Amino acid sequence: MSLPVVDYLKLPEGEDPYLEGHKCTKCNSIFLGERNVCSNCFSRESMEPIKLNNKGKLYSYSIVFRSFPGIDVPYISAIVDLEGGGTVKGNLINCDPDPDKIKFDMPVEVVFDDALGRKDSEGNSYISYFFKPIS
Repeated sequence: MSLPVVDYLKLPEGEDPYLEGHKCTKCNSIFLGERNVCSNCFSRESMEPIKLNNKGKLYSYSIVFRSFPGIDVPYISAIVDLEGGGTVKGNLINCDPDPDKIKFDMPVEVVFDDALGRKDSEGNSYISYFFKPIS
């Protein structure tokens, strides 16, 4: 059995995984994950779940050279603005951790894969999301 690493990663049976956001019906702001109040217009009970787009552009990144034991470094921690709304943080893969090869606003897509071999106490694997450059 595969488990999502975060609540906003949805794994519907028989369908492709996706990231879920919430959209305010009053001001159309989109946020990652579940919420009851809009952080933009402060409207209550106006948030509805939406499926976020799997394509976006790199907004910001950091190349990580030191991490917890057991985590391979270097890796690229990225923030991506998704098409249609929503901003997501995750790791950029299939890209050299070299600033000369990483461009702001470069197109990326969200991909879903095994969460680097992590398993729970019952042996269930985790599914995570990553960003991959679109060439």
